[in-house]
Amino acid sequence: MARLLDDVRYLRYVDRSERLLAKFLGVVLVLVMLAATVELIWVVGWSLVTPDTPWLSSRLVKVLGDLLNLLIAVEVLQNITSYLRRHVVQVELVLVTAMTAVARKVIVLPAGAESKPQLLLGLGVAVLALAAAYWLVRSLSLRQESTRTGPARPSLEPDP
Repeated sequence: MARLLDDVRYLRYVDRSERLLAKFLGVVLVLVMLAATVELIWVVGWSLVTPDTPWLSSRLVKVLGDLLNLLIAVEVLQNITSYLRRHVVQVELVLVTAMTAVARKVIVLPAGAESKPQLLLGLGVAVLALAAAYWLVRSLSLRQESTRTGPARPSLEPDP
């Protein structure tokens, strides 16, 4: 028991557990993305062959919402794989994912949402806060660009 509680062994165990969990979540996310893609293709395909599909109504908004959901899922998968490669969370990517989620929310707002000023104000504040955070992080990373060595590559060395 004392060996398990040794700091180095314990941290190694926690690191391996995090990696396994991230890999598992990545696989689950890929399966969900595949199912959502098949469903989206089915809905769009069926709508194209069905006469009188009202594309300029809620159908278009639903399709755009589904497409943006898939884009958000891809960005989350990139977050997971980035974490597995570098053991860091890329703040820029997290902010872009959050901005995409807020944009999706704005795009799929139901009819009558303009009568809810608190919702619109909240979404506006979220957009401004995310844009400011992204600008700040991006400007700081551009200043430190010279320290980057290129795209992430998996390490050939085994984990300690």
